[in-house]
Amino acid sequence: MGIFAIGAHYNEDVSEEFIKCNIAGPGWDASKAPELHQFIRSLKVGDIVYIKSAPPSSKDIVIKGIGIITTDQVVLNSQVVSAGRDIKWLVTEHFRVPKPTEKNNVRRNTMYEEFHPDVQSAILAKLFKNGA
Repeated sequence: MGIFAIGAHYNEDVSEEFIKCNIAGPGWDASKAPELHQFIRSLKVGDIVYIKSAPPSSKDIVIKGIGIITTDQVVLNSQVVSAGRDIKWLVTEHFRVPKPTEKNNVRRNTMYEEFHPDVQSAILAKLFKNGA
């Protein structure tokens, strides 16, 4: 099991659509973002995902939802994303986590595995607080 961040800004913020449709994934088709499509395919049932916003000007990561991958199927017929995964959203309140000071900063990437222990702890604390 891993913890993965997914951005939800594709010309506009689609995080509410992610939550409403129980999905997350890239907003670009496979010809424009093949690595993101491969990333989505690599996720496993039980992996934790969170919707993030981390603009360079912000001192915080804004977390807009936390969920769990529920099936091993890649969803290709969504109106929201070009390819996605079914997600049970367990936390849908927005909250902030201070951006860590780090050498390998991936915060501006659309998707990435979360390795920073402070961010991992904040994600898990919210999940456990909500009874996950």
